[in-house]
Amino acid sequence: MTVTHHVRVYKSEESLPREEQLAFKIAQVAADPIPVDADVVEMIVNRVIDNAAVAAASLTRAPVSAARQQALDHAVSISGDGSTVFGCALDRRTSPEWAAWANGVAVRELDYHDTFLAAEYSHPGDNIPPILAVAQHAGKDGAALVRGIATGYEIQIDLTRAISLHAHKIDHVAHLGPSAAAGIGTLLGLPAETIYQAVGQALHTTTATRQSRKGEISSWKAHAPAFAGKMAVEAVDRAMRGETSPSPIYEGEDGVIAWLLDGPDARYDVPLPAAGESKRAILDSFTKEHSAEYQAQAWIDLARKLHNEHPGAFVPDNVASIVLHTSHHTHYVIGSGANDPQKYDPHASRETLDHSIPYIFTVALQDGAWHHVDSYAPERATREDTVALWQKVTTAEDEEWTRRYHSEDPAEKAFGGRVEITFADGGTIIESIAVADAHPLGARPFAREDYVRKFRMLAEPVLEPEEIERFLALVQRLPELTSDEVAQLTIVAKPGVLANAPAPKGLF
Repeated sequence: MTVTHHVRVYKSEESLPREEQLAFKIAQVAADPIPVDADVVEMIVNRVIDNAAVAAASLTRAPVSAARQQALDHAVSISGDGSTVFGCALDRRTSPEWAAWANGVAVRELDYHDTFLAAEYSHPGDNIPPILAVAQHAGKDGAALVRGIATGYEIQIDLTRAISLHAHKIDHVAHLGPSAAAGIGTLLGLPAETIYQAVGQALHTTTATRQSRKGEISSWKAHAPAFAGKMAVEAVDRAMRGETSPSPIYEGEDGVIAWLLDGPDARYDVPLPAAGESKRAILDSFTKEHSAEYQAQAWIDLARKLHNEHPGAFVPDNVASIVLHTSHHTHYVIGSGANDPQKYDPHASRETLDHSIPYIFTVALQDGAWHHVDSYAPERATREDTVALWQKVTTAEDEEWTRRYHSEDPAEKAFGGRVEITFADGGTIIESIAVADAHPLGARPFAREDYVRKFRMLAEPVLEPEEIERFLALVQRLPELTSDEVAQLTIVAKPGVLANAPAPKGLF
């Protein structure tokens, strides 16, 4: 059964044996050679498909092109076969840390893959690019890759359950560096001592502020998780060479908790699988049907429903106000509680708009749909009737929705809220939604056919039909793949797609 580890800050004169440190306990979970349950394997396959889908849709976007060019400007490391880069030919390889970087940006760019929300929030699919890159470079088979991915999800989700980063304005990728390092350790079958050093180094190098998700949001939002994955690969490399890391990295008097999080009096209870216990955390995560911040998923579904049920009702002159009563997190991160004027700016960046629930709800209400490109287009954001209605949408924190957001009961945990639409004539519409339609408890939970459909939809503009079928046939045999087949676990763009993408030059 799951073991709860009590974590606090220790003064330098206090003794904290290595075996009692959180980083070492994470390493022990990673080193435990427990088999992966069948339903977990099934979900891992789904998420590898999901990652490839959203990467395909982002291949020609500028941040992805820049990261890809950086990766391709680096040669394959001499001690392995190298790693593939999304979009490029199967024989076009780069060093694994740079593949983790390029592929991580491609996966993260559209904010369209899986999520887990608790004390912190996370996109645990960000673990897949670095773990897969190392698997290809090191010649590992599909079974080893599955074990590594299961660990990456487990560690990031367990840290996310217990330790809030955003409350202290630390970016959520501080949980990703350790989880990706742990997943790589599992993939390679490294001893706990080596993984422990890698986890500490990965955390030490990936603690950054949340300004990347504040105000006018930059392209670094997509790069930050990829950077964490790249640092995890490098941390494992250093640890394998016998190099050590700052410790205790979490509990030390000058460590992460004491100075970046809840301070010297902090107390956390971190749940981790016991020795011999299956790693099943991936099953508690959920993917996105829509390309937007996860807390917006349910609101898009509700707006779509309202559009269909009340055609023509939401003309700006007819609407006095729209208030979304929701959780603390939604209100202050993507709502009007953030006090970011950019969230109401029709000229804001795509990255900013996908973190503006007033904008997202407005467009979904008007269109009855959501599209990963069209819904963010400048001509869509600047439409006069959209701007007029958008300015009437605000959010408000509701204690009950905040409580449900943080509930540990899966049947009660919710990411939506209650909308109150007041019309100019005094009429009202009041509706609620708890979870997105695609959520496991939603109206239409995502299953394998939904992941495949999402992949086909996003891949068809940029991949040849035979390439779509090749990838889908390969990935659905993931646990059985040989190392040579794992080396082909990528997507190759149609001729000309990458040639027409930006190819910026830099230092390398």
